[in-house]
Amino acid sequence: MQKNLFLPVTSLFSLLLFISFNAAALPEQALVPGGIALLQLQNYSPETTVLFNNQRIAVFPYKNSWIAMAGIGLSTKPGNYEFSIKHSDGLTVNTKVTVKYKQYQEQHLTIKNKRKVNPNPQDTERIIKESIRKKKAKRQFTEKTPELDFIWPLNGRISSIFGLRRFFNEQERRPHNGLDIAAREGTPVKSTANGTVIDAGDFFFSGNMIFIDHGQGIVSLYAHLSEISVKPGDLIRQGEVIGKVGQTGRATGPHLHFAVIANQVLIDPVFMLPKDGNQFTAKSAEK
Repeated sequence: MQKNLFLPVTSLFSLLLFISFNAAALPEQALVPGGIALLQLQNYSPETTVLFNNQRIAVFPYKNSWIAMAGIGLSTKPGNYEFSIKHSDGLTVNTKVTVKYKQYQEQHLTIKNKRKVNPNPQDTERIIKESIRKKKAKRQFTEKTPELDFIWPLNGRISSIFGLRRFFNEQERRPHNGLDIAAREGTPVKSTANGTVIDAGDFFFSGNMIFIDHGQGIVSLYAHLSEISVKPGDLIRQGEVIGKVGQTGRATGPHLHFAVIANQVLIDPVFMLPKDGNQFTAKSAEK
């Protein structure tokens, strides 16, 4: 039996979706492209599955309840989107959420290695092969319940924020899909949460990069490393050193490109990180 419930903002749905989850290091709701939608589940059981925009999403425990978390892709247009909760008894409950418009700024960068802006045919062949690996990591979905009390992978100055429209040598490319944290080359980089290494290696644009699976479609990514200390299949604990800051790939200086994937879309990592976990951002907040 299927039952569709589109509850207005003044109804029970407002109590479910718009609860404020402000406990330390838990995801922060932001109903914008590149943001996160949270839904508190009623009558949840392990057999319950939750979809957002027809894509299965992560479910995790919080205090005495269960929360579903949906990543909202950067290319998502403003409008209404659906959560679909499928219970073991066959009942399906649908609720909608409204994604609002957000404008991201531009960033212009000069890259000395012109091949990193306009690759030659040999480079392009390599990039195509690497894109298959990236897509595979992005689509990773394991049944493990994710632990989303993320920590910062390192302390450092934020040199580039998520969502910027990027121009390399005045040529427009894809928007920035992560958070750049500047630090001295060789600074240790830590895993933001418990997980399993999906892939690790040298990529044309991203340099030395690591993908870590945290469960149910939540994946973290660490790029431009000078060194990689782990290999695919390794079980990683939160806070474990997995590599060192570098400037490999397409980079203008030493930094970590940190990204988070949820239900196959890249989201702003800031919404996953504690506000006081990086001394540089904590000082900015005080100012």
